[in-house]
Formats: sequence, C-alpha cells, structure tokens
Amino acid sequence: MAEAQNFIEQIIDEDLASGRVTQVQTRFPPEPNGYLHIGHAKSMFVNFGTAQKYGGKCNLFFDDTNPSKEKTEYVDAIRRDIRYLGYEWAKECYASDFFDKIYEYAEILIEKGLAFVCDLSPEEIKNTRGTLTEPGTESPYRNRSVEENLKLFREMRAGKYQDGEKCLRAKIDMASPNVNLRDPVIYRILHKEHHRTKDKWCIYPMYDYAHPICDFLQGVTHSLCTLEFEDHRPLYDWVGISLGFSPKPRQIEFARLNVTNLVMSKRYLKKLVEEGSVHGWDDPRMPTLAGLRNRGIPACAIRDFCARVGVAKANSECEISYFEAVVREELNAHAPRAMAILDPLKLTITNYTGSEEVEFEVNQLDPSSPKRKVPFSGELYIERSDFSLDPSPKYYRLKLGGVVRLKNAYIIRCDEVIRDEKGEVVEVLCTYLPDSKSGEDKSGVKAKGVIQWVDAKTCVEATFKQYGHLLKDEEYPGQDFSERMNEESEKIFVGKAEKYLSEVEDGQAFQLLRTGYYKKCTENGALVLSEIVSLKDNFNK
Repeated sequence: MAEAQNFIEQIIDEDLASGRVTQVQTRFPPEPNGYLHIGHAKSMFVNFGTAQKYGGKCNLFFDDTNPSKEKTEYVDAIRRDIRYLGYEWAKECYASDFFDKIYEYAEILIEKGLAFVCDLSPEEIKNTRGTLTEPGTESPYRNRSVEENLKLFREMRAGKYQDGEKCLRAKIDMASPNVNLRDPVIYRILHKEHHRTKDKWCIYPMYDYAHPICDFLQGVTHSLCTLEFEDHRPLYDWVGISLGFSPKPRQIEFARLNVTNLVMSKRYLKKLVEEGSVHGWDDPRMPTLAGLRNRGIPACAIRDFCARVGVAKANSECEISYFEAVVREELNAHAPRAMAILDPLKLTITNYTGSEEVEFEVNQLDPSSPKRKVPFSGELYIERSDFSLDPSPKYYRLKLGGVVRLKNAYIIRCDEVIRDEKGEVVEVLCTYLPDSKSGEDKSGVKAKGVIQWVDAKTCVEATFKQYGHLLKDEEYPGQDFSERMNEESEKIFVGKAEKYLSEVEDGQAFQLLRTGYYKKCTENGALVLSEIVSLKDNFNK
C-alpha cells in the first residue's frame, strides 16, 4: 500500500515529474527576535522533514531584516532548539548575507519603473491604503522619474533622511483586491545598529520583499510557510517575476500549529519574561522549545506529535491534553520507575526489626529492563492521602484496622495512630505479615490496595515542582492572554524520595509511582524533582 501523502508532497511530486525542479531545497526561516515555541516545531517538521523525505536539503535561514528586535542571543537559542529536536541544516544563511544584492534588485525595480520613493508618513500610507471594498489612493509621489527615484533612494542609503521621512514602495496596483499589492513598502529607513552588519546600513528591506529574493539566492525550490502568508503569495510571486527569477521558488502555505492553554505568540511570551511572570524563556511552563527541553519533554515526543497532527490546509486548534498524551506514551514506554512522597506521613511497622532490600522493576513494560534493589526497614514514609480516619465505603488504601500492600514489599495492617496537640495524625503504627512478601506471598490475605513508600532511614529530602497550564482556556475562551493567566501554574512541595533519585544524572526522567513523570534536577546541591507531565490522561478518556 502506497504511503499517504500530504498536499505539499503532491505538489512537489508534480514539480519533479514535470522537470520544474530536479532536487528539493527548503529552508526553515525564523526571525531572531525571541525564542522558538512549539508552533515552530511544526514548521521544522514540515521544512526539514520534507527535504529529508526527498533527499534534498534544508537551510537554516535567519530573517534578520528588523534590527530593532533581533539579538545574537536569539540566534544561539534557535540553533540549540533545532538540534534539540534532532534536525541539522545544510547551510546557515541570513537575510543580511544578501543585503547588498537585495539593494541592487531594488534599484533594478526602480529602473524598470516598478518602484518609487514615497514621502508619505507610515500613518499617511496606512490611511490611503483603502479597504477590502474600496480601492486605495495613489501616492502623489508615485510618478517620480526613474532618475529622481534613484537619487532619493541612494540618499536614503547614505543616511540623509530620518526614520519614517521616506520609504521605497513597489508600484503595483492601488485598486487590487489584495491589499498587499497596493504599492507595498519594500524599504524603510531605520537608524539602528544591526547584530551582524553593525552600522553599515540605515535602510532595511521589508520581509515580503526580501523573502522571495533570499529564497531565490539560496536555491530554494519550495518555500513552505504558514497560512498567514497566503495573502502575501501574490507579492512573493510579483517580486520573483518582476526580477526575472528562473526557476522562481514556489511558496506553499500550510496550517500553523495551535494548542489550547498555551501562549503561542512571541510578543506575549516576551512580555511574560520581561514582566517576571515566569522565570525566563526556559521556564518549564513556557511553550518555548527551551522551556519544553527544560521541563524534560523528549524531543521524539514533539516530533511524533507534529507527525500525528499532520499537515493540513486549514487552521485548527489542538487540545493540550493530546500533546500530553503523546508525551506520556513516550515516557511510559521508556522512563524508569521510582518512588517518592510529596506529602509525607510517618509509618512505623512495630513488629519489623532490621532492614533488607526488596526488588523493584525499572520498567515493567520493557522485558529486558533489569531490576534494582530498594532499601526497606520498619520506618517508612507514605503519602498522607493514602491514609484515612474516615474512609468512604470503597476506600482501598490504609485505614484503621485495614490492610494494604506496600509496593513490592509486604502487606501491612494499621493498628493505631499518633496525633499531635492539634489532633492531626503524625504517625501510623502498623504490623506486617512476614509471609506476605511480594513474589513469595503465602499469607492468604488479599489486600485490594497498593501504595508507594520510601524508607525513612535512607531516603533524602526533595523539592517537588508541579506545573499547571499557563492559560485557563476552558474558563476564559477568547479573552486576552492577561485575563486567562493561571496564577497557580507552579506549585512547590517539600517531601521525601528514594536516595537512588539523588544519585542518577540530572535530566533523567522517571515515573514516580502513582504521582507522575518527573525530571531529576540538582539546585544548589539539593535534589529537585520537576514535573514533566501528570499520570492523569484526560485525552484518551
């Protein structure tokens, strides 16, 4: 059975069959004005994945045409994020690599009578653009001579004019039904130092003009971008045709990735960082790739998620629970198991003396996975929620007079409790059944409940960090980000964990039994267990 193709691959197959192209060349084109987020992972998946499928090449292309927002910090972060997702680029390019050539092409457009210098302010240009139902008004400077336009444009480059005093506009059609073709600005004056070219330039090309030129100069055959550029495609084609590009790159648009409960806007993400609402671009709650990496999300789970969502022509929104289900599936298959207690309650087995080690499965889903030894004694900690003085009829955890199995160890019965001066239970006293050890049980007693524990004599203190969604989309649909922020998206607990967890390498992911998937970290020499994703699966339900 033939492999299913998306619409982009169908177009590429047609281009290859017709001989329009012989080798596929794509590019991933981020602007270095912030950190990449999960939406960019979809673009990487499409651009790098498509090139890989056809044995072609994908460049990393930095759209650095706006020096007022761009930093080398962002360039470095983008490189790290791409490699985190497992991709490698054929060539690293920048729009600034082509600034001289882009300028030359602008003069060619002027000489062809297809571009003019305009003295209208940005506000005046906006007001004369027209509407979707009414044509725009031609600039009074539209019919300047080629000689005057060349003179003014060169003076713009030489720094004679202030920001906004003049601009270069394409001369297309002010009555076009597509507003993007109504004499768009293709160069503006901006006296701002560039992160690479420094102060060489004080005029910079607009993205819609530079985009098709940079694609052509790189040898891009298929310029794959998200749907918001669909209305800009006629301008992309106009530039290529006007400048005689052959073969002219083909722009194809696909639906961007939208996920509920996530801030999918670089502008708002930057605002969260600058206002201190999060700990930085790599805060584990952030949908940035740096944040997802810091949270412990496996790169293969992100790629798998993008593959499952697929490549479509129409925008849609994906539930965050679906993404979490894909991450959970990956971690469930590969993460080793361990035990930790977030809200400790002391448990003493009054008839147990000495200590021993019990066998524990590293990952029961992997038959080849080895077992490890876990210390066990008569002094333990259990979760406070695993004991009740007033249990419901179907409560199968520990209660007075009730029995429960300690995971991979023994069956215990609760005999009495010790309370503090406020009446709170601070310790439960139990007895164990010596012949009830897991794997060797001869007690004949059936315990319906199984709970996790840690050995009080060997465990270590741990800080637990749990994360909720940044946005409360279900409660505030359609409202501004600031009105949907979840003020309780980070919770911190201090509890107990197996000493084993403090001894493994930082970054290792674990399934903490009956608790969730966590990443091991060390902060100021102390053990921190940071939540990756909960055990609760809301999607598959």
